Amino acid sequence: MTQVQTLPVIADDENIRLDRWFRRHFPDLSHGRLEKMLRTGQVRVDGKRAKSSTRLIVGQNIRVPPMGAPPPALPRPRPPLDERETAWLKDAILHMDDQVIAINKPPGLAVQGGSGVKRRLDGMLDALRFGLPDRPRLVHRLDKDTSGVLLLGRSPGAAAKLAEIFRTKEAKKTYWAITVGLPHPARGRVDLAIGKGATGSSPDERMLVDGPGAKRAVTYYSVVEEASRRAAWIALRPITGRTHQLRVHCAAMGTPILGDGKYGAKEAFINGVPGGKSLMLHAREIEIPLPNRAKLHVAAPLPDSMKSVWRFFEFDPDAKINAFAQLKV
Repeated sequence: MTQVQTLPVIADDENIRLDRWFRRHFPDLSHGRLEKMLRTGQVRVDGKRAKSSTRLIVGQNIRVPPMGAPPPALPRPRPPLDERETAWLKDAILHMDDQVIAINKPPGLAVQGGSGVKRRLDGMLDALRFGLPDRPRLVHRLDKDTSGVLLLGRSPGAAAKLAEIFRTKEAKKTYWAITVGLPHPARGRVDLAIGKGATGSSPDERMLVDGPGAKRAVTYYSVVEEASRRAAWIALRPITGRTHQLRVHCAAMGTPILGDGKYGAKEAFINGVPGGKSLMLHAREIEIPLPNRAKLHVAAPLPDSMKSVWRFFEFDPDAKINAFAQLKV
């Protein structure tokens, strides 16, 4: 390669370190040479100097200097979608304009690939091109077992702008959950750093309060309704975006999310609740500012499997609430 390249971060490369990105796409480049290019500013991410440990976000652009290495590997061909999956994905659209597609992700669908993951959202996105040359791109993620609003950028430029909005914490995200027990006080803020409980990328990996490499994590919460102190419907607004943040914070309050055996163990279950073994966490709303237009606000209804649990506790799954009016967040 004899010319400078500017290469976008694709969904398959989200959240990996910059040095790993180079190992994946430029396997002949030595680590020592990469470090020299980073020190001298020849490699940049979105026009800024970066370190080998920099984590990448979908839509960012990487400046790759001339180095005589082979061109980056193309993404592996994706298997064609069957008609049922294409129809389902289009039916899941909550909002679409020239920049953004918002879908209502069901529980149980992984957003990206991983160990043992066969069916994942990022492998289906060709069905949402709608005549555009690029497939839409993921700009944030939800856990496999979490349902609700997920945004996609319809072009590399739109994805980069959306990713920046999430990175600068301008996006307001509201989640609904049912907890086992009633949080005390009924509304407030959890400010507890979270880090990995173990190394590696196992799907069983746990995040821990003050775990190794812990980073600050802040969540606002507000109880919407309670069911005889056995359970509570709560609204959650994460200010930071750490892995499993809401699940860890709810468990740390002593009120794990219903169905979250990973962080609440046996205390996360209530006998006799139909469907109560599934995680009761739903990304209800997202509000984001977009350039040259009013704010985009998207809300996702609860999936039917969760509605039945809400109704079991005599909560109204179709209620319109403003849980954070008093907290002003």
